[in-house]
Amino acid sequence: MHIHRGHDHGHHGHDHGHHGHYHGHSHDHARAGNQKGLAVALSVTAGIMVLEFVGGWLTGSLALLSDSGHMLSDAGALLLSLVAMWFAARPASPNKTYGFYRFEILAALFNGVALFGIAGFIVWEAVRRFDDPPEVTSGPMIGIACIGLLANLVSAWALMRQGDVKQNVNLRSAYLHILGDALGSVGAVAAGIVMIAFGWYVADPIISVLVALLILKSAWSVIQHTVHILMEGTPAAIDHDEVKAALLAIEGVQDVHDLHIWTITSGFDSLSCHLLIEDHGDSQAVLQHAIRLVEERFKIVHTTIQVETPSIHHGEIHI
Repeated sequence: MHIHRGHDHGHHGHDHGHHGHYHGHSHDHARAGNQKGLAVALSVTAGIMVLEFVGGWLTGSLALLSDSGHMLSDAGALLLSLVAMWFAARPASPNKTYGFYRFEILAALFNGVALFGIAGFIVWEAVRRFDDPPEVTSGPMIGIACIGLLANLVSAWALMRQGDVKQNVNLRSAYLHILGDALGSVGAVAAGIVMIAFGWYVADPIISVLVALLILKSAWSVIQHTVHILMEGTPAAIDHDEVKAALLAIEGVQDVHDLHIWTITSGFDSLSCHLLIEDHGDSQAVLQHAIRLVEERFKIVHTTIQVETPSIHHGEIHI
């Protein structure tokens, strides 16, 4: 007996359907905020990128040039994140039954990989400068870096205020790009001060390497998170064993198997499982209890639950 949550939807009342409807509206509202925050950050980042590139070229500062290169990757990352959100808003189709939500995760993964590339280039260029660091016009360099830092803080504030940088991995990857830029600007200011005070022009490539290492740390975090989602890993906030124990505790449930919990995109988790009940158990009551339990305790709205009796036989599933 295969009982699907969608099939049962008409039997378990208006309350559940209403909750799902509300969830959709809140998701759309969050998406609109995320898009607005990204648009502001993209505008600011693109402007400062041009300023830092011209400034780095005129002053001879690698710290400024590397920060402008990082900002170029950031502008691309922010644009990609915006495009991903536009794609994710497209409706599902018979060919793409989950819609395009995963595009946001792919964008976040690409951003993480791009951060690795930028950091590698900065380190390579800095190493070349260690033996014979070129003279840098430090005064204008500090001024431009301060403007860049201020702009990055405005972008980060816009993303935090408008968007959900904690839960949305796509937005978080863009936010980490911007924080990396802010660190680059702080580093450029610090290098400029050291060069003015002591004439140590090697401070420019040293600061560049330190910033690159911080960028790598952020990039690794994003890549780990996105790969976990793409591998259908259990969401970090949910304990698989705890979910299984809660389902087993439902009256009439003898066994829980083929339990899978995964993330479609940030803030959108799914669950599927088989519940074994006794031959004459009330399958509808068990199903209703399981749906409410998973939704209220674990905040998973998208569930597919199959209730079956010992007389049901199907092939063994090896995952």
